[in-house]
Amino acid sequence: METALGTMPPVCFVLAADLAAARRFYTDTLGLAEAGEDPFAVRYDLAGTMLRLTKVEGHTPNPHTVLGWQVEDIEAVIDALVAKGVTFAVYDGFGQDELGIWTHPASGAKIAWFHDPEGNNLSLTQAPRG
Repeated sequence: METALGTMPPVCFVLAADLAAARRFYTDTLGLAEAGEDPFAVRYDLAGTMLRLTKVEGHTPNPHTVLGWQVEDIEAVIDALVAKGVTFAVYDGFGQDELGIWTHPASGAKIAWFHDPEGNNLSLTQAPRG
């Protein structure tokens, strides 16, 4: 039997040991609209993709990006998140600007990273203009 997973809606997962703190961050700080909950997760609708913020005891975050958003104006989104207490990551030797934005040398895409209360690495990406 052949699957057609490329035509089916994806579900993404972000893990959290402290689900209550993570929920406050994703709902209040990031402004995501909750789409429901069950004993294991809080669900969000991310432009048609389900995000399950899932409780996992003893969760240790990985250093790589686990979830990101494509944005039209990265500086405006950064300013809005900083006003809500979000700190953007600056990595040694990466050449980010004062807002924490790295510009991809080949494409010109702008990318910035930040962390949720669990330490999960999240990102913003602005496609090159023009």
